[in-house]
Amino acid sequence: MSKVLDHYHYLHEIPELGFQEFKTSAYIADQLEKAGLKVTRNINQTTGIVAEIDSGAPGPVLALRADMDALGHIIDGVPCARHTCGHDGHSSVVLTAAQELLAEGAVKKGRLKILFQPAEELGAGALAMVEGGALDDVEMILGFHLRPLEECVVGQATPAVRYSACSTLEATIKGAPAHAARPHLGVNALDAAVQAVNAVNAIHLSPGLNWSVKATRFLCDAGVTNSVPDEARVVWDLRSQENAPMEALKEKVTQAIQHSVAALGATAQVVVLKEMPAAEIHDDATEVIRAAISEVLGPEGLLDARSTPGSEDFFYYPVKRPNVKAGFWGLGTNLVPGLHHPDMHFDLNALEIGVNIFKSCVKKVLG
Repeated sequence: MSKVLDHYHYLHEIPELGFQEFKTSAYIADQLEKAGLKVTRNINQTTGIVAEIDSGAPGPVLALRADMDALGHIIDGVPCARHTCGHDGHSSVVLTAAQELLAEGAVKKGRLKILFQPAEELGAGALAMVEGGALDDVEMILGFHLRPLEECVVGQATPAVRYSACSTLEATIKGAPAHAARPHLGVNALDAAVQAVNAVNAIHLSPGLNWSVKATRFLCDAGVTNSVPDEARVVWDLRSQENAPMEALKEKVTQAIQHSVAALGATAQVVVLKEMPAAEIHDDATEVIRAAISEVLGPEGLLDARSTPGSEDFFYYPVKRPNVKAGFWGLGTNLVPGLHHPDMHFDLNALEIGVNIFKSCVKKVLG
């Protein structure tokens, strides 16, 4: 009997933030070792794990990747970690697939590498794995993500999910303090920040491109209500379906912020907090996934490729290692009310489908 639900229920109860997945990583590594896989822990001095099944025969090197971290939320005023992006499901599926593939002797040629990656939500985990050498000998890498109900339902899967590029910019806006009774003696950072938000909202790229930019955090407090605040911090979320327009968008946003606050006598320092590249998916990998979905779910369960404004640090793998063929698919799970929602939940029966699709992929490449 599959262990996927046992793994899921355990991991779901120990959510940990990026690069802090100590319990999660220990559990996964222990389970892999008990199954008989060769395991390397603490990749690049992080919680990352690489496990391996070596057939002993010549052949390609295929990697499966799962992310492990939970999201940070503030719920009822209390900061907490919660698995609201399904990474506990991803880890459970890939862990179970690895255990079953080894037990079945399914890897007949080449080698299978299993990557459990930290800090996807921080946009830093894939980079840490690459820098730690996890992909140095890999020829193809496959990843996946649970999909919301509106994209596909249980019993369906898409062979390619084309994620968008994402950049998070923060501006620290400096003004000058003053008594609220004499505002002309200061420079109101709050006014300047509002000006910056409006200036960014007036940016236009070509209507033929898929992109967006919006302010997502605004912090400003003089400590009292009768003083002009001298500092404000604003964060913007930028999205682009392609990588090239993202560079132009970041430049336009930075200029809009700096020029708009300068008009009021303030200054702005703009930094990139995190960014993730747009999807780069290889046709060969997609064909493997497409065939596996058809085998497991039948032609009626195979959907077309999907595009999403969401972002995934998985795509640092093909960006940093262009010789690696990357494939990324989506599993229908009836997920509601949405990814990153504090109350996100999905049909757990879909996890077994995920296990079988990954196993089919491996058998097609290494069987």
